Amino acid sequence: MEKRRFGSTDMEVSVLGFGGAEIGYQGATEKEVTALFESALEAGLSVIDTAECYMNSEELIGNTISHRRHEYYLFTKCGHASGMQGSDWDPVMLAAQIDRSLMRLKTDHVDVIHLHSCSEEILQQGAVIEVLQHAKQAGKTRYIGYSGDGKAALWAVQSGLFDSLETSVNIADQEAIELTIPKALERGMGVIAKRPIANAAWRSGSLPDDEYARPYYHRLQALNYDFLNGKVSDSIAKALRFTLTVPGVNTAIVGTAKPHRYRENVEMAAQGSLSAEDFQTIRSRWHEVAKSDWVGLI
Repeated sequence: MEKRRFGSTDMEVSVLGFGGAEIGYQGATEKEVTALFESALEAGLSVIDTAECYMNSEELIGNTISHRRHEYYLFTKCGHASGMQGSDWDPVMLAAQIDRSLMRLKTDHVDVIHLHSCSEEILQQGAVIEVLQHAKQAGKTRYIGYSGDGKAALWAVQSGLFDSLETSVNIADQEAIELTIPKALERGMGVIAKRPIANAAWRSGSLPDDEYARPYYHRLQALNYDFLNGKVSDSIAKALRFTLTVPGVNTAIVGTAKPHRYRENVEMAAQGSLSAEDFQTIRSRWHEVAKSDWVGLI
């Protein structure tokens, strides 16, 4: 699988990464998760991305694959109290939460800790950033980042305090392509694309049950890209390749509960970047149709 330099860090990451949300939210068993990781690593994925609020995702990762820690880069997110004492973004809670994440993941450090979608106001206060900086100084994480969208993400990028940005970017969510990603690229930040296939919101042809996919479904109805009317696997491939074609994107996080999907996703990514014409067609359609409130979705 293709690898890309992760900003100005010393990491070369696979263009696809393992998303840890599904294994937590869907109640996967350790046996199922083991099969998922074996499939992902065999397919060449070298990034695992999770978060404190993805139910028991961190624990599942620690219990099933911590013995192979040298084979992947480990990213997690922090900020939501998620069962700990204190409120979201409380610095004392946050420091304790980082230690809990390391314990759950069964490792002494992660490669990146991202602040998980806190507001611009909280970022400007600085206390949460100091917690991450202290964690970095203590060797608990190699790098620190911000995960989010919109004005808060822009502030994080322009602050110069973070090593990476994790943000939503896909055929139905293109705000970051102009707002933040170019600026992150200029500053040598690693860029992680989340929701890179827009939750495949068009897959069933009707409004998805997943509430996170519904805004994308409505947007895609208006965008009406021609390629979404063809074979579903082909449309997903084109959507994924669009995200990977965005200048500055280093890796795209894909989540699934089905082991074979990672091999399929790798085959899609192996088709390479979209042609300049295809990429620009999607971008032009966005500029023609997108409404002012079509901002990046958390």
